[in-house]
Amino acid sequence: MNLNKLIVLSRSVKLGRNVFAARGACLHHFQSRRFIRSSARSLAYAKDLFLGKVNKAEVFPYPEIRNEELEEINQLVQPVEKFFNEDVDSMKIDHEAVIPPETLNGLKELGLFGIQIPEEYGGLGLSNTMYARLGEITSLDGAIAVTLAAHQAIGLKGILIAGNDDQKAKYLPKLATGEHIAAFCLTEPGSGSDAASIQTRATLTEDGKHFLLNGTKFWISNGGWADIMTVFARTEVVDKDGQKKDKITAFIVERAFGGVTSGKPEDKLGIRGSNSKFKPSSTFVLEVNMWIQPRPLDLGTNEILRMYIALTGMQYAGKILTGKIKEIKKGNVGVVTVDFGLTGKDGVVHPSLTESAKMFEQNAAHFGSTVESLLYRYGKTIVEEQLVLKKVADVLINLYAMTAVLSRTSRSISIGLRNHDHEVLLTNTFCKDAHFKNNFLLTQLQKNSPENNDANIKKIAQEVLAKRAYVCSHPLDRTF
Repeated sequence: MNLNKLIVLSRSVKLGRNVFAARGACLHHFQSRRFIRSSARSLAYAKDLFLGKVNKAEVFPYPEIRNEELEEINQLVQPVEKFFNEDVDSMKIDHEAVIPPETLNGLKELGLFGIQIPEEYGGLGLSNTMYARLGEITSLDGAIAVTLAAHQAIGLKGILIAGNDDQKAKYLPKLATGEHIAAFCLTEPGSGSDAASIQTRATLTEDGKHFLLNGTKFWISNGGWADIMTVFARTEVVDKDGQKKDKITAFIVERAFGGVTSGKPEDKLGIRGSNSKFKPSSTFVLEVNMWIQPRPLDLGTNEILRMYIALTGMQYAGKILTGKIKEIKKGNVGVVTVDFGLTGKDGVVHPSLTESAKMFEQNAAHFGSTVESLLYRYGKTIVEEQLVLKKVADVLINLYAMTAVLSRTSRSISIGLRNHDHEVLLTNTFCKDAHFKNNFLLTQLQKNSPENNDANIKKIAQEVLAKRAYVCSHPLDRTF
């Protein structure tokens, strides 16, 4: 998804400090002596897989934390586990289809609405490792897990990673305490995974100071009670050639602006306590303060993320392989390297995982050569080949997962963790399965591959789209 600009919409607010009640008092002490800090992850490893390269140093050995950090994790985990074991009644939440106010307050007091918001804005500022560890606990209740994830994993994420200092200072403190709840408003009645087809439109007023937003959003987690919303809409922009084009823009919208109407909450199996609705069918009048340069956001549904993963990697490979592709067009084809040194005398993978490591290396080498072939075949038009990009993303995801299990299990064996033999079994099983899946996907990506079924998939989609309905007759429509 190509985000044009992140619009900053301002109204003055008083910044507050993150003040916890008695249950959260221990977190003040925790924050004052924390060692773990959030840090940007390196994207080099995944991107270089598109080049058929394996940067061992990025992923081997498996990440370690200091004993002090492990102690901190345990200190934070203990009160959260205690709260979920003693104060969260999941049966009641699902039966009554609502998270009780006292439960929500408990989550707020524990700081769980600001897990990765920096400490300077009143959050816990935890690393991805600690976020994942707490997620193992919060996921014990589906409704709570959805509520917290929709709030911080997507709802406020745009502000956190693409907002300027004014935005962060204005919105993050109250989002960190849970005083304000965030939502991510992308999907619409006629636009689910296909974000480019959204119809909500933002129109700039004649004085150039306001945007009027009109549209309807569906399936919005936290939509019924969110105070701050990231709302996606189409905006008309003028490109460098002077042509007017529609771009997708992300707006920060406050419910206090008015014009927001919410529909009936959706009744969802297993997560009835989470709030999913939100129909902004009226007009938002939004004051524009500042425009932010576009930055990639790790947001959206699985299909959107797959497109983002594939296109980011293909763009990266395209820039680096431009010269090499020209040589390929001349008929100069290089040799594909299969041995990346993961095993053997100086290998980083434990010998008991040698077969799985070799499978990974074969897939990685094949993936790199396939990316070259695709760039040679499609060039810039690769952006229009969604079925191809999905396969590319699926292979990349499998390769990354294979890397993770090989690295983790090698560590478990080396330091003698209990039951590491079962980890070996799991890793070898997963890698073998992923290896064959990757081989099939990579075969489908070859030119004129008989295994490729994209033409039929497109034909089915076109016929269904043309009739706007299921095409086949029902078997009970008639008899012979």
